[in-house]
Amino acid sequence: MSKNIVLTGLMGSGKTTVGRLLSNKLNKKFIDTDEWIENEEKLSINEIFSSFGESYFRNLETKAIKKICVAENQIISTGGGTVEKPENIEILKNNSIIFYLYAPASELYKRIKDEKNRPLLNNSNPEETLYNLLNKRKDFYALCDVKIVTTGKNVDQIVCEIIEKFGNLQQV
Repeated sequence: MSKNIVLTGLMGSGKTTVGRLLSNKLNKKFIDTDEWIENEEKLSINEIFSSFGESYFRNLETKAIKKICVAENQIISTGGGTVEKPENIEILKNNSIIFYLYAPASELYKRIKDEKNRPLLNNSNPEETLYNLLNKRKDFYALCDVKIVTTGKNVDQIVCEIIEKFGNLQQV
């Protein structure tokens, strides 16, 4: 059995970018839960949030994780808020190692400040929102198996660190 590698962290932490490169290097299927949800619902994440609200979206995340995690040997990028539901962490830990990609809110803001597809940041102070989200979710992120600090590292360095730690944990 080869466990899944799950990537989580706040928006801008690099989950999708890192996930795609990991997928190529390890020759594993890559699944982004946000993309999966958009394909299933035939709506963008922004449209889901504006039409149905955040709690509806969070329920779609749980549905996605239940379906996706049936398989193994995958790289799964989750939405940053996925960890807020203990049920999701439980499902993911069943056959996955969860990596939390961390960067401080100020760094995350620099990375995504020009993006318009972040529904939780559609307000007058998106940097403060990031800081508050990081604070709100820190206890949930602490439940992840491995924390990877992404600040000051390029994507290749982050991927190598994940591969090394994943290999070590697979042997345990």
